[in-house]
Amino acid sequence: MEAGHKQILRGVVVVSVSLCFVRFFAEKEKLQHPGYLLKFTMARTTTEANVNGEVVTVVDKLGELSVSEEEVTSEPSAPGTPETSVSSQPQYSFVPFEPHPGYPKSRISLVNRFIDQPRELRVAVIGGGLSGVLAGVLLPAKVPNIKLTIYEKNYDFGGTWLENVYPGVRCDIPSHVYQSTFEPKLDWSDQFAGGAEIRDYWQSVAKKHNVYRYARFHTKVEGLNWNDTESVWEVTIKNLQTGKTITEKADSVITAIGRFNAWKLPSYPGIAEYKGVLRHASHWDPSFDPSGKAVAVIGNGASGIQLVANLQPSVARLDHYVRNPTWIAASWAGDVRQAGPQPYSDEQIALFKSDPDAYLKFRKEMEDKYWRRFNAFFRGSKDSTELRERFTQIMHERLAKKQELIEHIVPDFSPNCRRLTPGPGYLEAISEPNVEYIRTRIRRFTETGIETEDGKERKVDAIFCATGANVSQVIPFPVIAKGKNLQDAWNPELKGKSDEHHGFPYTYLGVATPGFPNLFFLQGPHGTGPSGTVPHSAETQLTLLAKILRKLGREGIKSIVPSRKAADDFVEYSDAFFSSTVLTDNCSSWYNGGRPGARIHGIWPGSAGHLTVVRQHPRWEDWEYEYLGETGNRFQWYLGNGWTSREADPQSDMTPYLRRPGEKVELRDVHESWWNLP
Repeated sequence: MEAGHKQILRGVVVVSVSLCFVRFFAEKEKLQHPGYLLKFTMARTTTEANVNGEVVTVVDKLGELSVSEEEVTSEPSAPGTPETSVSSQPQYSFVPFEPHPGYPKSRISLVNRFIDQPRELRVAVIGGGLSGVLAGVLLPAKVPNIKLTIYEKNYDFGGTWLENVYPGVRCDIPSHVYQSTFEPKLDWSDQFAGGAEIRDYWQSVAKKHNVYRYARFHTKVEGLNWNDTESVWEVTIKNLQTGKTITEKADSVITAIGRFNAWKLPSYPGIAEYKGVLRHASHWDPSFDPSGKAVAVIGNGASGIQLVANLQPSVARLDHYVRNPTWIAASWAGDVRQAGPQPYSDEQIALFKSDPDAYLKFRKEMEDKYWRRFNAFFRGSKDSTELRERFTQIMHERLAKKQELIEHIVPDFSPNCRRLTPGPGYLEAISEPNVEYIRTRIRRFTETGIETEDGKERKVDAIFCATGANVSQVIPFPVIAKGKNLQDAWNPELKGKSDEHHGFPYTYLGVATPGFPNLFFLQGPHGTGPSGTVPHSAETQLTLLAKILRKLGREGIKSIVPSRKAADDFVEYSDAFFSSTVLTDNCSSWYNGGRPGARIHGIWPGSAGHLTVVRQHPRWEDWEYEYLGETGNRFQWYLGNGWTSREADPQSDMTPYLRRPGEKVELRDVHESWWNLP
């Protein structure tokens, strides 16, 4: 059948009730058109009649038209002779498109779909931590016809809170702040929850919202390859239980691998020769008993500080190796932290459960503090100066037993150059006589301990490396598109090799990067603001990603990628913004990928509120698109057959925008709901 003839056969169905017409498509019904068979699907109940040579069908639900080249062999009944009739139902008739012979002929044919009928999108999320769980909750709710898969290398959801089980592991953000905005937990046991309780919370969110149906546990992603012919990502995955490696396809990929997930042991000479217990803090052995032992802890980031504070009371000796000084804060929001648990009372928990208004007031007051700390990030600001003075005073007071440590531990750089670490009990622990605070650099490991550059060897039973993770944010597996590997493009060691070797996470708004279509980052580079909270930031970023995915699904876009100019402009803006902040002081942090003086890429160039606004309003002009179909016409697939599915359903609500008289209308929301259009 010729393409032009196919187009003539595409049509609409109308119902005649007096002078009114209602569109429809009928299930498994065959409507006759000279020489061909037309089928309609998706209806629940139908009857058929033949009136004046045309088939008339009654249906109660919308369907979809398809054209078959099978010739019609049955003869129609005599004109006016009904085969069946249902007087209680309106009658529908098929009216074909009949192009006017004198009208200009188009080079394209219509695609028989409703404009509000999105295509299926296969979306792969890599990572099942906090962000992965939120993706499993929000994306299915926000993206129609999504087929979601969450690849997670561990046996369950939880991410860093599943993997980290070292003594004292807990969040240094208050429990009631470090949770989703839509699933508040009212009975947190402690003001600063332990790792296990946080893990259980995020797993409970996943269970409540049935996120487990999307999960592929024990599955490690080993590579991504963009198939330019099909406009899909080929995802190479390895089953860690069977060792089997296969490749699956996804229309879009979202990396949610976290900032602190790729832990690694340091590469000190002789580390393989050490005969004692050697562990990374993120790979703790719960069976290890530190009582009465001599141990070493390397590193003074969050995990190192927590380890020292918790091991010190039980060990015989603790050697604490520190490369750089760090600020020990009261808390992120200025509240005073204390060593040990800070449990909520039964009365407080009962109040939260019984009085929603009281709980909302409590949480808003607590979370508000995290949105109002932005000014302290600016060099020379009053808040930054006062913060330095306050932290210096606190550290002097808490180091009263070992005043000689002050010159070694108080930094020259400003607070907030590195991520603040409250560290309750840490300064008190390193002031105890069984702890040695060592700033001399490590030369090598020996069979029995650690030798420093001054030639001194300290023998220990166990060494714990709290040396963090790979904070460069380079993707930990090959990502290949159009002959380029994203790993190489972001690798600091390859910076300047070509125009494509940026040497840092080069992105557009921290959500995507030029040259790698349909690849998105969740809580990766520039993923959070200096202020605000991580769960809220993940939720707003997922809302932006949902808008992008809806655009792909509804508009016939097979690939979307930010333009090089847009990414260049964003990097240029970021450099201008960060230059006036304390983030560019001479310190090593995950903000700069652990490279003092390097570009800041770990945090957003603006406040958390600023970031929220950016994510609410996508700049579609900054993206480049390729469309479905061979013609490249951007409207062929998108505009479809000119109809909406509601118009084809006689039982649909065509006027959802109308309200009861007197009902309050929020004018800002009028006609804004993407999910409720006629």
